[in-house]
Amino acid sequence: MRKEKDSMGEMEVPDDAYYGASTKRAVMNFPISDLRFTRSFIRALCLIKLYGCAVNEKDGVIDKKKSEAIQKASREAAEGKFDDQFVVDIFQTGSGTSTNMNANEVITSRAIEILTGARGGENNRSLIHPNDHVNAGMSSNDAIPTAIHIAALIDITEKLEPALTLLEAAFEKKSQQFMGVIKTGRTHLQDATPILLGQEFLGYKGQIERAKERLQYARTRLESLALGGTAVGTGINTKSHFAREVIELISKDLKINLKETTNHFQAQSTIDEIVDASGVLKTIAVSLLKIANDIRFMGCGPRAGFGEIQLPAVQPGSSIMPGKVNPVIAESLAMVCAQVIGNDVTINIAGQSGNFELNVMLPIACYNLLQSINLLASASQNFANQCIEGLEATAKGPQMVEAGLSLCTALVPAIGYDASARIAHLAYESGKTIKEVAKEETSLSQVELNSLLDPHRMISQSD
Repeated sequence: MRKEKDSMGEMEVPDDAYYGASTKRAVMNFPISDLRFTRSFIRALCLIKLYGCAVNEKDGVIDKKKSEAIQKASREAAEGKFDDQFVVDIFQTGSGTSTNMNANEVITSRAIEILTGARGGENNRSLIHPNDHVNAGMSSNDAIPTAIHIAALIDITEKLEPALTLLEAAFEKKSQQFMGVIKTGRTHLQDATPILLGQEFLGYKGQIERAKERLQYARTRLESLALGGTAVGTGINTKSHFAREVIELISKDLKINLKETTNHFQAQSTIDEIVDASGVLKTIAVSLLKIANDIRFMGCGPRAGFGEIQLPAVQPGSSIMPGKVNPVIAESLAMVCAQVIGNDVTINIAGQSGNFELNVMLPIACYNLLQSINLLASASQNFANQCIEGLEATAKGPQMVEAGLSLCTALVPAIGYDASARIAHLAYESGKTIKEVAKEETSLSQVELNSLLDPHRMISQSD
């Protein structure tokens, strides 16, 4: 063990730890869960420290020797070298101050090690200080919400957008493959007029297209950053250009468009942009849940259900029923959607916890936002690769069209709604087809009936 010191006094920390006294206090104070901040968040926070130090060196706040060590340590931390040193629970101080100090202390210890070969220690605080040097020009109150936004943008850019693009392409491919397969449409879970299986999948493609459009909107909300407001939005203890220059450097590094907020008091007293972005993720989850359930229903059976498509058999479906195969990939996606919808509720509650100049549920809002992004990304990619890619149409859909009662809809222009409804009722009671009953009950010729009741005429608008 070695002794470390913070403003409250000395603490003993493991000799091989890079964190210090403030982090150790937080570990002792919050033994709540096994939840920790994610890789993308640590990366974002450490990039803020790295480029904050670079701007501080330019402004003469930190000398070159210290700055080089801090920047090297920050870069290593941003790249994941010290992820095991970020040990503070998500359920901590509402501002995320404990994790901000965790980052400050890890970077400080590593920077001291770079300069001296020693790892931290109370006697080295005069050389590099976690607050005076690593945290210079910023506060937990602006650094943490800034890191949340940047981390979300990283995960959207690197994970969710590519996954949705993959899923969109999978639906496009199946739409083209199935465009010649006719089947019964369904409204209210009841038989409706015919539709092409490819048209249904074109609808799914459209849902993902619009999901990506909504995601672009979320990006525009998250691109505005709180950095520069320090404690309460006034920017005390920082220079007016500090945030702008740091943000420009981070933008260049990540190749992501970022900008300083135009209203620091709004940016720190609320998490409205996070709530907004979470709402987009919830909408995407609701959309994906609809698709997952459709796939499950169309594939149900294979003999006693709709059975219009055959899902890839990826694993045995039952421990008691031999040969049973379940739609497990779609079920997995559905559970992810449920989790994301629940995460949105948590974020909504967190959004209500902005008291005066600061929101005090930043860590849990961060955790749930990033989890939602990553779950949707993984599940969408998995759904595309392990389910949609291997779907096949069966003969059952086309076979059921001829027996469909809603074919009578095509008779309405010729004989009227009431007469068509009577034919549908008679067909249902007798078990005959619409065409058979219409031949018996109307004066329409066989040629006219064949034309009117041709299901392929019913799948597009007529002039």
